[in-house]
Amino acid sequence: MRFGTLDWAPALDHPHLLAGPVAEALARWAQDAPDAVGQVLVAEIDPDLADTADMTAAYDLPLEASANCVLVAGKRSGAERIAAAVVRATTRADVNSTIKRLLDVRKASFLPTDRAVDDSGMQYGGITPIGLPADYRVLLDARISAGPAIIGSGIRGSKILLPGDVLAALPGADILEGLAQEVAA
Repeated sequence: MRFGTLDWAPALDHPHLLAGPVAEALARWAQDAPDAVGQVLVAEIDPDLADTADMTAAYDLPLEASANCVLVAGKRSGAERIAAAVVRATTRADVNSTIKRLLDVRKASFLPTDRAVDDSGMQYGGITPIGLPADYRVLLDARISAGPAIIGSGIRGSKILLPGDVLAALPGADILEGLAQEVAA
């Protein structure tokens, strides 16, 4: 399938384009929902173009199709709580209000890069909600569920494309209104 200037193929047919945890999670998900996972596609990209703005410009992709995944952490009574927030690239995650409240912590902040990479087994710039550690909450902004969604593949050298409703059906994901705020134009 062609989207933008990229050729997309079934992700499970190209595990070399996925981080190990992503390939493993897709394989597990396919056991329960083969039709959904069959719609998860992958395309190889230049790793130097993995950042959203660069990728969308270079491959003629609509910015509104891209989704960013940020890892956020906070503590409550000494226990750390971590969530992945997935929001459209045309929005920004509401970390200081909505996510902080959802995690029930006093302060929420982005997980340090080295920790995010180590914990997830994914490369910075390719972190995706598929295949994250089981104790991470996965929070999806409700806008994700409509239209196509381009997300990380766990590596910088590829991206995943899937229908938003398939992403919204990701096991363990919570779909939430107001998780993100529109970015001023």
